[in-house]
Amino acid sequence: MDLPVSPLAPERFPVLPKVGGIELTTHSLGLYKGKVRDDLLVVHFPEGASVGGIFTNSSTRSDDVDWCREALKAGGGRARVLVVNTGNSNAFTGAAGIAKNRATVASAIKKSGCAAHEVFVSATGVIGEPLPAHIVSGGVEHVWEKLAAPDWEKVANCIRTTDTFAKAAGEIVNLNRRNVAIVGVAKGSGMIQPNMATTLNYLFTDAALGPKVCQALISKLGDLTYNCITVDSDTSTSDTLLFFATGAAGGEPIDDPADPRLEEFVEAMHRVLLDLATQIVRDGEGASKIIEITVEGAASDASAKVIACSIANSPLVKTAIAASDANWGRVVMAVGKTVEPVERDRLTLWFGDHLVARDGARSPDYSEEKATRAVSGQEVFIRVDVGVGTGKARVWTCDFTDGYVKINGAYRS
Repeated sequence: MDLPVSPLAPERFPVLPKVGGIELTTHSLGLYKGKVRDDLLVVHFPEGASVGGIFTNSSTRSDDVDWCREALKAGGGRARVLVVNTGNSNAFTGAAGIAKNRATVASAIKKSGCAAHEVFVSATGVIGEPLPAHIVSGGVEHVWEKLAAPDWEKVANCIRTTDTFAKAAGEIVNLNRRNVAIVGVAKGSGMIQPNMATTLNYLFTDAALGPKVCQALISKLGDLTYNCITVDSDTSTSDTLLFFATGAAGGEPIDDPADPRLEEFVEAMHRVLLDLATQIVRDGEGASKIIEITVEGAASDASAKVIACSIANSPLVKTAIAASDANWGRVVMAVGKTVEPVERDRLTLWFGDHLVARDGARSPDYSEEKATRAVSGQEVFIRVDVGVGTGKARVWTCDFTDGYVKINGAYRS
């Protein structure tokens, strides 16, 4: 499908810093029938890298997710090769899925001389279609001699499926008196509600970080970013977020996640991940608006997040916003259906800066004109205080238009 670029897309692909210790290439395996485009990404870390990762909690997860989880455990968070294919998710494919991964890993070992648990694999695309084992593995061997310095725009375009624009973000930050680079690429547009979004995401840095630090940071910051976005409430079988640290910038390795020297780095990493996550929402299938939802006054942060996601995932809320309809009663409905602790007669609700409801009823100062204006732009802000505690959460979603139905109705056509 050739889709128009999301109206919420950035004006241009970002200028990204160089990350040392990485060589990579992209290639076309022909997995997109009738369309020539790169669908294979091979990344090599010549001197190795530390790695941490978080993955989908789906019980019908892909064999690639299973492989990565086991590799993290077996290898203690060390990596040499990453192989990603798009156009086929390698999910729910039984023995064929296992065979595909074994062949891919064997090719990576043959070319790099690494151990099996130092190879990480990902796949995204149609679920349930077996992929012949030799296709990806043969591609790895074919392109190995073409490995070179990263072209991040090619990488971001290679891992896209229904995405309408390539997603990337990066920063340079001072760590331990050295400038280090952080670069991330992401794909995702539909089947997005991270329960770790369909989304594949890879973050690279040349900072000298140990495996424990990589895992601790990606677990903490992934929960504050990727686990706070939703497009359609569907959790993918393939969700993967991997964080690689090559150490090529030099300096003393940091092995303690609590090391105070990490403060600026963590803040920068958080910004990069949040940028990537919200780009996914901005590219939500058929989206015309991005919606930020803040819930306060909840019994706990976890309770606030449940309520915020209920609002974000409500088709009635999302379609109202798509039509610029200030139907705030639908937000009230979405709050109440969660059965989380809520004090109805203390509930307060804002659309943007406009107070639309307080003390369990419409605000005396309510203005339909102001409320409508608040939900008519490309960026919409909804805030709710449920009046029972100090818990707080923020999530990001997009509206539902007829574009979502058209895209997903034609996905395999």
